[in-house]
Amino acid sequence: MPRFTRHYMRTKMELQPHQQRVVDEKRELDEKCETLGAFKHTPVFEKLPWQEQERLNTQAHIMTMYSAVLGERIAAFTA
Repeated sequence: MPRFTRHYMRTKMELQPHQQRVVDEKRELDEKCETLGAFKHTPVFEKLPWQEQERLNTQAHIMTMYSAVLGERIAAFTA
């Protein structure tokens, strides 16, 4: 988990409701990214058609980029 997300979660910093939603969304997205990443190392994933593996790899990449954007927004809360 990125440092700024841990900071907000650990300090319980006073956030506006819309800012808290961003923090919550990033936390949930990061959990989903971890779950998908773990799934990609299973025999079930290996048995999927290559096209489906590629779609899941693309999904994981986009989720990671989305998480990075949310992280930038969270970092800007104190800027």
